[in-house]
Amino acid sequence: MGLMGATCSSLHMMSECKKAEKGSVALYIFGDSYFDVGNNNYINTSTLDQANFWPYGLSYFNSSTGRFSDGRLISDFIAEYAKVPIPAPIMQPKNEEEDNYVNGANFASAGAGSLVQTFQGAVIDLKTQLNNYKKVKFWLRNKLGYSKSDKILRSAVYLISIGTNDYLSTFLTNSTPSYSQTQYVQMVIGNLTTVVREIHKNGGRKFGFLNLGDLGCLPGLRMLNPPNKNGCLEEASKLAKLHNVELNNLLLGIEKRLKGFTYSLYDFNRSLRHRMNHPSTYGFKEGKRACCGTGRYRGIYSCGGKRPVKQFEVCKSPKRHVFWDSYHLTQTIYQQMADEMWNGSHRLSGPSTLKALFQCL
Repeated sequence: MGLMGATCSSLHMMSECKKAEKGSVALYIFGDSYFDVGNNNYINTSTLDQANFWPYGLSYFNSSTGRFSDGRLISDFIAEYAKVPIPAPIMQPKNEEEDNYVNGANFASAGAGSLVQTFQGAVIDLKTQLNNYKKVKFWLRNKLGYSKSDKILRSAVYLISIGTNDYLSTFLTNSTPSYSQTQYVQMVIGNLTTVVREIHKNGGRKFGFLNLGDLGCLPGLRMLNPPNKNGCLEEASKLAKLHNVELNNLLLGIEKRLKGFTYSLYDFNRSLRHRMNHPSTYGFKEGKRACCGTGRYRGIYSCGGKRPVKQFEVCKSPKRHVFWDSYHLTQTIYQQMADEMWNGSHRLSGPSTLKALFQCL
């Protein structure tokens, strides 16, 4: 992916930064179900894009919170390591007298894509998430004044996971794309570029990104192969690979053009593939079959019995599985990944680590 081939400007900036006190840097989160901590609980959508029912959350919360896992997500662990409160869902009703948004906010929505048309009407798309961020900026300025609010936004870390649903939608809705794969990837990356530039324009300087996992190897897509073919769905895997190349190129280019822009890019793809193919190395027993669902690989998206297919099974030990349901991962792997993102382990993050971003004002 070229993580270590990045320019030195981010590292140089980190070495010259003013050290931040622990817990003083806010965390603003954008994206999809990998980061949604309950926003979709408060919108008019279907259970396909909600996880506010059992057995979601069974390993940690003892109840469902809207997180698409058996427990915590990567962003929950990052907040813990940074010693900041877990950012609340932006859609969750709040007391206007409280210091909302000072420590961050979560704008992510399960099913969301970079493109507005991805599952349109059922999710909070990335453009709308950006608009919600601008409302937070307005609220902070009204509450704290320009100087203090601008300092909060400039020193904050912006965590982004987006793109998966833009590509999954073409397979899950049986739609026929009117663009070539290259053109479609450029559209997705183009929209992401616009949003990153706007966040930067509105104060953001420090960013954390995840690239896309090997989409064709998700249980929900792996099962789309004919019964006599057990591998990953190649067309989906190819799209993820194309996206990740363009994402890396985008960040290398934007780093040179946007003043103060610095980032950490996590190789989610390589990290997940290693665990799927060598589960025992990471403490897992099962790397390809989901814990919750039904059908081949438990790839039918029925976990919880609240979706169109009601039948589902739940494994006895989610922590021994890489995949929680047909498209999402278990708390155990999310914690492992958060550790890698935080510390830059195994050359999976670059050019900065999230730890370094939080340590700088």
